[in-house]
Amino acid sequence: MDDVVALIDTVLASGDLRLELFKIFGLFAITAIAEIVGCYLPYLWLRQGYNAWILLPAAFSLALFAWLLTLHPQAAGRVYAAYGGVYVSIALLWLWVVDSVPPTVTDVVGVAVCLLGMAIIMFGPRYT
Repeated sequence: MDDVVALIDTVLASGDLRLELFKIFGLFAITAIAEIVGCYLPYLWLRQGYNAWILLPAAFSLALFAWLLTLHPQAAGRVYAAYGGVYVSIALLWLWVVDSVPPTVTDVVGVAVCLLGMAIIMFGPRYT
């Protein structure tokens, strides 16, 4: 256990790694926003009576989402799994900011569990 703690301390002490983690998390967040916008706009058309022209930016947003996923250096399956944790976080933030529905305690706990799962996936050991 002490070896794991020492490894974590070493990783966190590296300024370059912090910047890299910030960039990766930021890329995940932008990717989640692109996916949410791409799905939210058709919702507005189907459920709220918006003009069908709203589907054009929705399609662009979903194409952007797919392209952004290709920018991650990890294996695709692992990236998608880790991205899921960030997506859940951004989706609940969207619910709060855009739909004016504040998160509940269970929402916050759920996001924390998702982000913990994401960290385990991204920083867990790799066996080949």
